[in-house]
Amino acid sequence: MTTFVISVPGTFTADIGTDTRTRLATALRPADPHGTRMGSAEGLDVLSVNEDNTFTLRLSVEADTRRHAEEEARRLADSALRDAGLDERSAPLGPAVITGIDSEVR
Repeated sequence: MTTFVISVPGTFTADIGTDTRTRLATALRPADPHGTRMGSAEGLDVLSVNEDNTFTLRLSVEADTRRHAEEEARRLADSALRDAGLDERSAPLGPAVITGIDSEVR
């Protein structure tokens, strides 16, 4: 297995409150990239939100292939958004992209 750091972009279609952001970040905590050498060195936050309501989820996933890593990141992102009370209409996601590969975790 290889550890991949995957970025999943998206857009909040309406302003979301601090509580929703906190619930989303909490739901994503198990996939926080800070547990990898790359995530720690690069200071990659699991959730980054821009002023225009676009956001990026950066997730650490273990998988055998790049395709499986992207699929797992997408599944984790969808699940975390649902846990935070969001859906594909309120927070549509773009394609998952491999940000880095880190075969050694701390």
